[in-house]
Amino acid sequence: MTAHSRHLRNFAVYGLCGAMALSLAACGGKKKVADRVAPSMVTTIGVNGYLWRASLDTLSFMPLLQTDSAGGVILTDWYTNPSNPGERVKVTVTILDQDLRADAVKVAASREVNTGGGWVAAPVQAATVQKLEDIILTRARDLRRNSVG
Repeated sequence: MTAHSRHLRNFAVYGLCGAMALSLAACGGKKKVADRVAPSMVTTIGVNGYLWRASLDTLSFMPLLQTDSAGGVILTDWYTNPSNPGERVKVTVTILDQDLRADAVKVAASREVNTGGGWVAAPVQAATVQKLEDIILTRARDLRRNSVG
């Protein structure tokens, strides 16, 4: 396990304890220059390919319910961290544009806690959602940089 993987695993544990878990997975591959329309725009799917891949990488530890690359929506199922079985989270990522821009990704999260044998809605900290968006954007920029460079 690399230091990067340990960092991501630790972030997932702490994130879920605070509100939700996060993780990143590595992705690679280069495209020929002739195959690219523009460095920040990918048109083979309906949304920005770097944001799409980064979102899938970031949510790779969660079970996916639905993915729609044409519409840019990723919906996870409930995820329960084994170290905190009394809490679960669900995430929806929406990619809003074909350009790699900070405002082109929107994350929504739901959180529930187990109270008296039933799941009850609980607030998700806004900072947690913002952090997830930041992780996706950072990963997307890294993917872009690796494919262009």
